[in-house]
Amino acid sequence: MKTIKEKHSIAMRWFHWINFPVLFLMIWSGMLIYWGNDVYKVSIGNTEIFKFFPEGFNKFFHIPKRLAEGMALHFLFMWFFFANGFMYVLYTIISGEWRELVPQKKSFKEAWLVLLHDLHIRKTAPPQNKYNAAQRIAYTSIIVMGFGSIVTGLAIYKPVQFNWICFLCGGYHLARIIHFVLTLGYVFFFFIHIIQVILAGWKNFQSVITGFEVVKETPVTELAKEDGKGK
Repeated sequence: MKTIKEKHSIAMRWFHWINFPVLFLMIWSGMLIYWGNDVYKVSIGNTEIFKFFPEGFNKFFHIPKRLAEGMALHFLFMWFFFANGFMYVLYTIISGEWRELVPQKKSFKEAWLVLLHDLHIRKTAPPQNKYNAAQRIAYTSIIVMGFGSIVTGLAIYKPVQFNWICFLCGGYHLARIIHFVLTLGYVFFFFIHIIQVILAGWKNFQSVITGFEVVKETPVTELAKEDGKGK
């Protein structure tokens, strides 16, 4: 017997699907700004070992150094990013959804078991409610990262007007480094998230669009028969 199981509210789906293109545009416009002054690299002394997004990368994707355009787009979509994130956090608090998202004491231990299960090293996954331990940590981390991006972004955008924020971030240059590292974190999360969606299957992806999932349940009579056979 198949039944319909509600999985995601319309509000959660709304925030999710708005955040996806907005975050993409924030990263893209942020990279346009970065390409205008690509200073970050890994080096030992005067020897350069690795440079983020070298000139060959820009030429391969035909990306011009559009600093002014990048800044205009970044500051425009920043408000959408902030508003969507703020409303999402507010909704989770009012609805009580935060209880399903915030990591528990056992979450960090169980996250490794979830990873081993996803890698097919462990046969069974630890018990979960709406989200497993790894998802709790990841989704909460994204909220913290979003807050960090807004704070460091303000420190970079208005270092004089928000000098106290700039000071709390360790200065302008450190705030810019943190902002850049957080951007790399979003990209990393995006790829991991896509892999998890593929592993979870079509039904899980469909539920994020429709809000429900069709599950097959065994009738009570059949369970009673199987229990009788077992005896």
